[in-house]
This record gives sequence, structure tokens and C-alpha cells, in this order.
Amino acid sequence: MTAPEERDEPGDPGDRPPAADGTHRSADETRGERTTKPGETGSAGESDSRNRPTAGGTRDPPRATRANGPDSGEPDELTMFLRDIVTSVGAVLLVGLYIFMISGVWPPMVAIESGSMEPNMSQNDLVFVMETDRFQPEAAHDETGVVTAQQGAEAGYEKFGQDGDVIVYNPQGNEEVTPIIHRAMFWVEEGENWCEKANESYVSDPQLCEEAPHAGFITKGDHNPTYDQSGNGNLDPVKPEWVVGTAEQRVPGLGWLRLQF
Repeated sequence: MTAPEERDEPGDPGDRPPAADGTHRSADETRGERTTKPGETGSAGESDSRNRPTAGGTRDPPRATRANGPDSGEPDELTMFLRDIVTSVGAVLLVGLYIFMISGVWPPMVAIESGSMEPNMSQNDLVFVMETDRFQPEAAHDETGVVTAQQGAEAGYEKFGQDGDVIVYNPQGNEEVTPIIHRAMFWVEEGENWCEKANESYVSDPQLCEEAPHAGFITKGDHNPTYDQSGNGNLDPVKPEWVVGTAEQRVPGLGWLRLQF
């Protein structure tokens, strides 16, 4: 009687191909091994998180730093620079408009070109000017809105270190020439010999005094030795309509830039 043929049961080491070293490995041993599949790195059981699918079944796209440019949706340097320029100009215009609404004079500021008003105003100062019919002082002459030095001395009214208002006026009413900024000293009526009201020390030659051709202000620079109407350019008394406005405030040195252009 022959012996029954022996068969290897599933899971028997005989069913497994020999390893490279000629030994056999059991199913339990091979079950714990794992080969690295394409797209996986590292040891068994670890995968590349960059290629891990999301909940929707898609993989995370590569991320890159977005640069400024026409297609980036962000403004470039030139656009930002132009925007800053427009914003700055707009702010200046708004401030200028606001000052104009207060002063009623355009431009509402003038730059001092000479030293005729020293020491109370200096060359290169920027002076804020207001229209004469706004906020008229009680000591102003009639309806002119201007307080003369003579009236200011009586009422205790001072501007820029001395009695009376400093006015900006067009000489002889000519708007094509540079306005003058001097102090209004006193008022003279038409046909009146204004030297009778004047301080003789400010008159260059009393023989030059004559009847005023019209009513107006006699003016003088604080640093000048004589009146503007005392043979100095043959100026007539300043009519109220020639007055651009009264000087209210000054900013030292800020008018330099304006004088350069």
C-alpha cells in the first residue's frame, strides 16, 4: 500500500516562492511587507502629503507667490505713484477752495517780494489775505472795511506790530502790475491837502503836496521813510475799489517757492 500523497495546505510555507537568500517566508511575514507604489515616498505606510487627494477627490494644485503686474489684480508702482499725485493735488485744491470761501479773494495768499514792511513782514513771507467786506472791524473807515493807522491808534486796533490794517492794493487801480502790500495810514477826502493830516517826517517834500484828486487811503511801508503818495512813483490815494484785501496772517519763508515761478 502506498502512502497517501501529501499536499501543501494554503498558507503552508511550501507554497511561497523562495526568497533571494533561498529561505521561505510565511504568509504572516509577507503580509506585513509592502512595496512603495508610484507617487508614494518614505517607509511603508507613509505617503506624499502633496499628492494626497482632497475630500472632493482632487489633488491640491501647486502654490506660487503672486507678483504685481497687469494680470495680478494689484496696482503696479506707476499706478500707485499717479494715484498719490492725484490725491495730493486734490487735497491742495480742496484746501485752497476752503480758504477762498473764507477769504473771498483768489488767490487767497500773496508772497512778499521786498523788505518794505520790515520788521513786521519779511521777504519770502506768505500772507493770507481777506476781502475787506468780510468781518469788518468796528473801527473801520465807513464801509471800506479798512482800519487806518490813525483810527487804530484811537481804538487800540493793531495788525502786524503797528496800528491799523495792512492792505494789498493795485497801484493806480492797474491789475496788470504787481500789487503793493503796505499799511493804510489815514483817509483823505477829494480836494483835501493830505499833507495837513500827514506826519511831516514821512513827507519827502511838502511842496509836492497838493489837493487829492479823489478820496482814498494814504499808504506807507513800515520800513519805508516816506508815504507812497509823497513823490514816490507819483501814486494817488488808494481808492477802496483798488484794495484787494487786508492782510490777516503770515507764514515766514513759505512764499519763497511761489516767487521762484
